[in-house]
Amino acid sequence: MTEPTVVRTVAELRRLRQGTGRTALVPTMGALHAGHRNLIATAREHADTVLVSVFVNPLQFGPNEDYDRYPRDLDTDLAVCAEEGVDVVFAPSVAEMYPEEQIVTLDAGRMGKVLEGATRPGFFEGVLTVVSKLFHLVTPDVAVFGQKDAQQLAIVRRMTRDLAMPVTVVGAATVRENDGLATASRNVYLTERERASALALSRALLAGADASVTGPVGIRDAARRVLDEAAAGEPPVVLDYLALVDAHTFTEVPDDYRGESVLSVAAWVGTTRLIDNVPLTL
Repeated sequence: MTEPTVVRTVAELRRLRQGTGRTALVPTMGALHAGHRNLIATAREHADTVLVSVFVNPLQFGPNEDYDRYPRDLDTDLAVCAEEGVDVVFAPSVAEMYPEEQIVTLDAGRMGKVLEGATRPGFFEGVLTVVSKLFHLVTPDVAVFGQKDAQQLAIVRRMTRDLAMPVTVVGAATVRENDGLATASRNVYLTERERASALALSRALLAGADASVTGPVGIRDAARRVLDEAAAGEPPVVLDYLALVDAHTFTEVPDDYRGESVLSVAAWVGTTRLIDNVPLTL
């Protein structure tokens, strides 16, 4: 097992990037788990050098969100990267990424105003700004993002097309725990009882997928029945949104829709907000 090279400054990164061959970037906020391991493995399939960024980006957190308590453990993250054969870890400070006030930011347009963007105003602006910055600093050939954050993946793909960025964006399938819960850094906040309630999200998505032959109306109804039952549980699942959207634009699909779609859900369990989704072809 080889330890990855750890880079903390932009100057070091630029020196290191010379002569590293075809490079795949895996942008993360740390607290690496099985889902991130899958991203790294996917990156390895597409490049000679795998570079993982570890940076908790303040621009994508709202004033009432969990930036200060977001889990941070760089030593553990480096151990995971070593186990997965990562070549380089870029772990900059906030001051290194944002040496002065970030006045110029990227707007996700109408794709960033719905679902996650509606619930978390400014979230995708923060995501696209830091991803764009990482693309310029790392100059990767490939960037790997998880399907679990399906809206983010779609918006990053659209950004690279609209701005003619020379980066191929690859999506990696969602990794789930044995009980079906999608892996996420925020899962550590869940108590045992809250985790049991949280399983309703994946059950709702499965119910919707099983009803896919009935079309959009049947899909939404099947998933909502599961979530309505979970809302009466203890602790309750408090629904933020359930939506069946076009996979490319993230607009709600009409009842007669045919094509690629994503069934997405977001909900609160206790003080933890969770998201999940399943891609469907109708």
